[in-house]
Amino acid sequence: MDQLRAMEIFVEVARLRSFSEAGRRLGLTRAMVSKHVLQLEERLQVRLLHRSTREVSLTDAGQAYLAPCAAAVAQAHEAGRAVASAAAGPALAGPLRIQAPSSFGSEWLAGSVARFSLLHPQLAPSLHVDDALLDPIEHGFDLSVRVGGIPDVHALAIRPLAPCRAVLCASPAYLARHGTPAAPHDLQAHRCLHFSHLTAGTTWQFSTGTQRQTVRVQAAFTSNNGLVLHQAALQGLGIVYHTTFLAWRALLDGALVPVLGHWDLPLNHLSALYPASRQPSAKVRALIDHLVAEYQPAPPWDRALQQRGLLAQGRQAPSA
Repeated sequence: MDQLRAMEIFVEVARLRSFSEAGRRLGLTRAMVSKHVLQLEERLQVRLLHRSTREVSLTDAGQAYLAPCAAAVAQAHEAGRAVASAAAGPALAGPLRIQAPSSFGSEWLAGSVARFSLLHPQLAPSLHVDDALLDPIEHGFDLSVRVGGIPDVHALAIRPLAPCRAVLCASPAYLARHGTPAAPHDLQAHRCLHFSHLTAGTTWQFSTGTQRQTVRVQAAFTSNNGLVLHQAALQGLGIVYHTTFLAWRALLDGALVPVLGHWDLPLNHLSALYPASRQPSAKVRALIDHLVAEYQPAPPWDRALQQRGLLAQGRQAPSA
């Protein structure tokens, strides 16, 4: 049995939850896919998958085996690419699979990756934007950029890229109709636009100096996508809990204005994640270094707001 091939097939079956679909992706018959997985189970002396006529699911043992198995397959593929790269010379070349949230990916990361690609024209990057918290190992990404929400997973290495600051803001038209809140508790009387991935839910946390306040808001509109909330705020729907990397341009041109600007919201971070089971490839290291150079010590969106006096430097409290 080719164990590495069997492991690769198992990872694809587990990802797609289908023997047939995995076979189509890998160019194999369903019977051959099933044979490889069965041989792997026999070698490990454990059942990895529950099989039925309607679906395929992981057993407890399969769930435990999936992440290290996917990491081993990825490492083997990386070793092959390293050999090929060494034979071809030192140039950064070949595919580079990147994943990021749709808001940050489209607003900022796309431009950064494009500029990086101009420096290394033999690279073929692919940028997958998705607001789901995808496991980069399971889904085969070389690098994931995450806005907060860092998983407690030992299989992932993490490198901070930039602070991710939050700001409350609303359109001038909304504030003209409903008034401007003077303190956090005033938000309970306002229409609030809520980002559903916030760790604390609709409990918004504020601090200024030694004071701390927590307010449970009533969400008039909720989305898992910052771009959706941005458009709702521009239309005057309510006060949005926003990120500065999305709000910065509208704040600069006055389409949105800060609300409760003397109160700080929890500070989060942009981070790069990659499998910890192996040294990052030269192209992954080069891309991370490129992003750090673009976003540190302060990212360009925050610098623009600071220059206009719309964002104080270093005031926001650490996230809980």
